[in-house]
Amino acid sequence: MTKGRLEAFSDGVLAIIITIMVLALQVPNGDTFADLKPTFFKFLSYIFSFIYVGIYWNNHHHLFQAVKNVNGKILWANLHLLFWLSILPFATAWMGENNFTKNPVALYGLILLMCAIAFNILEKFCVQGEGKDSVIAKALTSTLKEKLSIVFYSLGILLSFVFPIGGVVIYYIVALMWIIPDLRIEKTLE
Repeated sequence: MTKGRLEAFSDGVLAIIITIMVLALQVPNGDTFADLKPTFFKFLSYIFSFIYVGIYWNNHHHLFQAVKNVNGKILWANLHLLFWLSILPFATAWMGENNFTKNPVALYGLILLMCAIAFNILEKFCVQGEGKDSVIAKALTSTLKEKLSIVFYSLGILLSFVFPIGGVVIYYIVALMWIIPDLRIEKTLE
């Protein structure tokens, strides 16, 4: 089975996720910059989530540059990832609406953790589907970033119950780790 439909479907779902997040931003009553102040945390939450969706879209694109064919396992693993990403707008809105308090920040981190786990599963099935001598298998011989991400998300979730902003900072340390597309794949493809 070719990968074109999987990529097109995934791109569409990610575009809808971003659209849902931006539509959740309500225009304040009034025409002064002071009227925007109550929307600060909502907008900040949107920016954070937009960056995360962008990171997943970018790395998903890079992953499938190295994959030639997909099978049922890859399709289901991809849907698993999209499921967790599709919950991100809810957590984004809740976190922004509540000014980054502990429970919303913890839930946000849990969803990020589940997205990371789902992406790891997708990578694993892509390697299995392509074979141990494939480009993707060679590119993903080291999974240190993936493992560190899961550890950092877990720490961020725990920290969010005592210092929510600290949890958010940890989540965005992970984002900084992934903001540049996966160079392992690019180097292997060259």
